[in-house]
Amino acid sequence: MSNSSSIRHFLLLALADTRQLQLLHFCLLLGISLAALLGNGLIISAVACSHHLHTPMFFFLLNLALADLGSICTTVPKAMHNSLWDTSNISYTGCAAQLFFFLFFISAEYFLLTIMCYDRYMSICKPLHYGTLLGSRACAHMAAAAWASGFLNALLHTANTFSLPLCHGNALGQFFCEVPHILKLSCSKSYQREVGLIAGSACSIFGCFVFMVFSYGQIFRAVVRIPTEQGRHKAFSTCLPHLAVVTLFISTSFFTYLKPSSMSSPSLDLALSVLYSVVPPALNPLIYSLRSQDLKASVRRLMIGCFQNH
Repeated sequence: MSNSSSIRHFLLLALADTRQLQLLHFCLLLGISLAALLGNGLIISAVACSHHLHTPMFFFLLNLALADLGSICTTVPKAMHNSLWDTSNISYTGCAAQLFFFLFFISAEYFLLTIMCYDRYMSICKPLHYGTLLGSRACAHMAAAAWASGFLNALLHTANTFSLPLCHGNALGQFFCEVPHILKLSCSKSYQREVGLIAGSACSIFGCFVFMVFSYGQIFRAVVRIPTEQGRHKAFSTCLPHLAVVTLFISTSFFTYLKPSSMSSPSLDLALSVLYSVVPPALNPLIYSLRSQDLKASVRRLMIGCFQNH
């Protein structure tokens, strides 16, 4: 039996057993990471450099791109390193840091998606009040609240999780450090505080989810009443990217944590964790750029300007 004071490192779950598959996973993760870095980097640059994109919708999209970059840069580099060098070690401090930053960025992303839903609701259902309620100061305050909430959530969970005594070895059944897998190593009856924190977080997550469902119900009712086909198409084109991103993010993460224990297996758990932690940051820029003509035009101008300068 070991305790947390004697643990100097954790063993992460290997992505593959054979050397060839490890190198293949390294190449796949490298490709996904580069796609996420390029896509989110272009969105951040386009929104920052294009004056006509300085609107609430694109301001929150810029923040979402920052959260996506942060989350994928927290988990994937260590997984790539372990696949390339055929190792599974992560230090105790490194695991705590990885858990904190992953929770920080993933929590901030969820709150930002909720705020973006409110932005779409106000734009379509309350257009006369949109400019008043979503001014630059209000947008900055909402974005700051999302980041601050993510920071507080990450700090509480990380501090509480790593204050628990760990008595069941140091092997994590995940390719990155995550609260449920660390709790499995803790002594029996010693993680009730963390379960309470998780329950509190689940309530806030469910509250945001109910708000998004209600908002989209109101949005679709308002869109159906728009008299012109062009007006309905424009309204849908601003909502569908956000709805697609929310669906991808929530469906994969909810299924990962709420699936029946009878369905649990190492390969399925690994595939689901990749789906909700690695894939969305790479797909989100593609989803938004495909549907937003303004964003596509700004990205195109940005890339043409870069090529001309070189």
